[in-house]
Amino acid sequence: MISWPEEAVMVRVPATSANLGPGFDALGLALTLYDDLEVYATSGGLVIEASGEGADTADAGEDHLIVRAMRAAFAAAGSQPPGLALRCVNRIPHGRGLGSSAAAIVAGVLAARELLSRGAGGAPDGTPGLTDDEVFALAAGVEGHPDNVAACLAGGLTIAWLEDGGPRLVRMSPLPGITPVVCIAPDALATTQARQALPETVRHADAAANAGRSALLVAALTADPDPAVLLAATQDLLHQPYRAPVMLGTASLVGRLRAARIPAVVSGAGPSVLAFLTADSAGLDVLGSIVGETGSAWLISPLDVDSQGASVEFGAPDAQSGNSPRKAWSGCGLGRMRSRSVAPPPETQDRWSASATHGQLSREHRGLSWCWSGEYRGLSWC
Repeated sequence: MISWPEEAVMVRVPATSANLGPGFDALGLALTLYDDLEVYATSGGLVIEASGEGADTADAGEDHLIVRAMRAAFAAAGSQPPGLALRCVNRIPHGRGLGSSAAAIVAGVLAARELLSRGAGGAPDGTPGLTDDEVFALAAGVEGHPDNVAACLAGGLTIAWLEDGGPRLVRMSPLPGITPVVCIAPDALATTQARQALPETVRHADAAANAGRSALLVAALTADPDPAVLLAATQDLLHQPYRAPVMLGTASLVGRLRAARIPAVVSGAGPSVLAFLTADSAGLDVLGSIVGETGSAWLISPLDVDSQGASVEFGAPDAQSGNSPRKAWSGCGLGRMRSRSVAPPPETQDRWSASATHGQLSREHRGLSWCWSGEYRGLSWC
């Protein structure tokens, strides 16, 4: 019988941008904008508190995306706690192509694993009840695709793919001189709507061109920051042209930025836009001027690449720092599954589930609408 721990488990998960232009359903980038989750195992019932965008999802109960992810992880390990209490601080905007549902799923699976590993669910040597590969497989299964999940777990730049029925990933570190800037759309768009705009088939020439651009993009982000190369590498023919009619403002902004030789793409399924700035490219002021010319209330958010990925805190805070011990997800994600085989949940969940937790940006400046995420200093509940 599991002796569930009394201490809280705290998980921090980054926003992510998938596709990055030509890398459809494969490339992902972790960004320095975060959701935080605190979870307790209790003697019974389910309590959810949420602050930030998506706070109304606290009433979703067992349909809450974090809870569903936790239940899937507990079921894979064969143990469910009598009750759960969750607190969510949400900063990642929802319905904007920044991986909010992947963040919620990853947070839930990692929190469940930590509770299991600290109870009787872990091995005597302290090995978690779920391996890193199993965590990745579970989270990707709930999400329905691995691109955002891979970047959320591993941080940095990731390439994700499916092989032998399971997800795999490779992680790389983008060059430090490349600055991602997110232009957050004023309105949300459901991924289902964006995916319905895609054709059943594409031209062979377009597929071949995208394969070359995807390879070039990896090189541009990790080895050659030449703005001209990065601009060419971010060209897409597989999904952005077909989605343009359902996000006209997004397509227009991407076109305006690229005409100014600023590498810009649709972030994930949209409608936000991701741009890459370097020391040799046009600067933030030029980008801001172009965004301002659209007349729409875009929120400009210069961020950094998150290099750590999802991390977990457990137990009481340290007396000096006020923080609990934190550890990052350590899996390589290459899919070398160990003893237990974990299949994805029966249903594949869309990343834009209404029960996902999402968030508000911590600081906003009107006018050109600059936005920076505030520095994380422990958990504070609103």
